Amino acid sequence: MNWRRLYAVLVKEFRQMRRDRMTLAMIVGIPIMQLALFGYAINLNLRNLPAAIADQSKTSASRQFVMDMIATEVIEPVTPAQTPDQLMGMLRRGEISVGVVIPYDYERRLALGQEAVQILVDGSDTVVQSAAQQLAQIPVGEPPPETDTALPNRQSTVPLPDGPISIVAFYNPQRVSAINIVPGLIGIILTMTMVMFTSVAIVRERERGNMELLIATPISRAELMIGKVLPYGLIGLVQTSLILLLGVVLFSVPIRGSLLDVYIAALLLILANLAMGLLISTRAQSQFQAMQMTFFVFLPSILLSGFMFPFDGMPKAAQWLAEILPLTHFLRLIRGIMLRGADILELWPDLVALLVFVVVMMTLAILRFRKRLD
Repeated sequence: MNWRRLYAVLVKEFRQMRRDRMTLAMIVGIPIMQLALFGYAINLNLRNLPAAIADQSKTSASRQFVMDMIATEVIEPVTPAQTPDQLMGMLRRGEISVGVVIPYDYERRLALGQEAVQILVDGSDTVVQSAAQQLAQIPVGEPPPETDTALPNRQSTVPLPDGPISIVAFYNPQRVSAINIVPGLIGIILTMTMVMFTSVAIVRERERGNMELLIATPISRAELMIGKVLPYGLIGLVQTSLILLLGVVLFSVPIRGSLLDVYIAALLLILANLAMGLLISTRAQSQFQAMQMTFFVFLPSILLSGFMFPFDGMPKAAQWLAEILPLTHFLRLIRGIMLRGADILELWPDLVALLVFVVVMMTLAILRFRKRLD
């Protein structure tokens, strides 16, 4: 072995690596991104779950119980409520994860040793369901004597055999993980395939020398780009149908909402990812670079969107970043429709967010594509 020739090859590779900015970004960026995401943004110890409390008793005892619940930092009231029906509507729309019902006869139920508080939980997320179980361990104290003179004397904590607090989990009370995972897999697969397909497809045409021929045809650049990605949109709908079919047949995943709403949500995510892929393709110089840039999109999406780790457990800064990702809004839509039976219009904030993302990304891609070809 000639060490001088080996050294020359090593020097050549390092110099080539130094010129390839995308490779350098991968070498430095991936460890930093993973360290930041796993060490800072990912938190399995859920706190401050969005909640609503329907305190129909409105006594000092019920107010004390509410303060005890808030003191645990498991829940954080975000909206007022008066009745259990309002709480159920908020759960269905995804506005809250936990609803607390304190009945009118709260103190009488405590005195008789009956169930006095009902906690309604969005069980479509098994992690949230497990975190809410902590609320059942809160000791329920007696009301102050001046507000409860008619009730018999009792200890500071009511000795009930099953506890005065009951947890009622909706949408997935058996905690079947597949019911939560399969709808999210639709978004994961569409994000991975759609972004990669379009980002590589445009670059591949450029590498093969076909882009100049396409530009010479009597069509606008917008028509060219849209026409290139539409077939992948159809592929995305086929993938969605396949995942839905297998999910229902193999794992008995329910589709409680409208199937049309499911496809509308999937189509919006497909368009968002195709537009993102187009934008990447205007920047990438090769198919390998396009795949590298796709990884920088896919990694934060899978970690911050709420698919693998609970969204409510992340710090505010990570949540703000996650709101930029289309997968975050799609997961709320698809789980709301499939698992909670919500109408897509009830989930309008996430619907609007996806529409805005599609328009912005497609506009930027077309503008940048024109700039690169001039």
